[in-house]
Amino acid sequence: MRLQDTYKLDSETISKGEFPGTKYRSTLTVDDCFGMGKTAYNDGDYYHTVLWMQQALKQHDNGEQTTISKADILDYLSYAVFQLGDLHRAIELTRRLVILDPGHERAGSNMQYFENLLESEKERNQINKSSMNPSEPKTYNGIYERPRDYLPERETYEALCRGEAPFKEEDEWDSPHIVRYYEVLSDEEIEKIKELAKPKLARATVRDPKTGVLTVANYRVSKSSWLEEEDDLVVAKVNHRMELITGLTTKTAELLQVANYGMGGQYEPHFDFSRKDEPDVFKRLGTGNRLATFLNYMSDVEAGGATVFPDFGAAIWPKKGTAVFWYNLFRSGEGDYRTRHAACPVLVGCKWVSNKWFHERGNEFLRPCGTTEVD
Repeated sequence: MRLQDTYKLDSETISKGEFPGTKYRSTLTVDDCFGMGKTAYNDGDYYHTVLWMQQALKQHDNGEQTTISKADILDYLSYAVFQLGDLHRAIELTRRLVILDPGHERAGSNMQYFENLLESEKERNQINKSSMNPSEPKTYNGIYERPRDYLPERETYEALCRGEAPFKEEDEWDSPHIVRYYEVLSDEEIEKIKELAKPKLARATVRDPKTGVLTVANYRVSKSSWLEEEDDLVVAKVNHRMELITGLTTKTAELLQVANYGMGGQYEPHFDFSRKDEPDVFKRLGTGNRLATFLNYMSDVEAGGATVFPDFGAAIWPKKGTAVFWYNLFRSGEGDYRTRHAACPVLVGCKWVSNKWFHERGNEFLRPCGTTEVD
């Protein structure tokens, strides 16, 4: 199970013996998979219990010879699913168990217990007038989210074990320091983010500095939408990755903004941070000014579409899967006016980006103040 997690191998891959780079193959039987699940269950590890009992059930349903009954598999699986917080699936699996073995002692009492919990939950939801179901855990492609453990650097540690290099870093500019990171987003993650964003896309707006009202403007021509971690596990994973890269927290950052620029789409020179003559721009957020910008390129662009910084003459061209990062504020909290930048008009093609704006609050000790204005 340690190997399964570290090397991101699903239970079926392990059961079939299809390990990367191996010449010889061994396979696991239904009994083996059941034994894996039971070992995890005895350790109170319900995440791996579910993974291996599901594999045992799949191979059992495919007609493999075994000494294990389907009822035994469903017994462990249904209770482990319940322990992960998925009450509805626990009831569904327990019903299947009761049909197979009507006299099963635990199945009958569990079914009654689960249904009573479900009824109580419905009553609570009705009182709260909420359609959300708090018992259903997050899943990604039907797999329950792996629980966090005692190692804060678990994700990085295991990625290195798999031979995945740390994010490749390249300096785009020295002062102000602008960094490009490579292989930040996979093609699959990009497609999922675009899929989530497309139904929410709307013409991007700007805030009138005099009135504070959001309005459309010819100098910003694009469509954008905002994604929350609750929308899909991939959003949470990308947010966490940006934290690992920057050393900053996303807890006080703005939501992930996804933007699409068609032909002619642009955003003329602008600042990401608020200046002294517009102090109330981010007041409603209560998290201070925009400390830094993390910009993901989610497509290549055939012609045009560069990110440019007129103050010092830098041009950064979109490259799918890469990202650029810079600080908008000096360590003193004063705005770095050199970071005025623009998204050049797209001449040929379509440009997709996503960005995260980190704010001052919550990052006071992650990026401490300097001793001078330009530290």
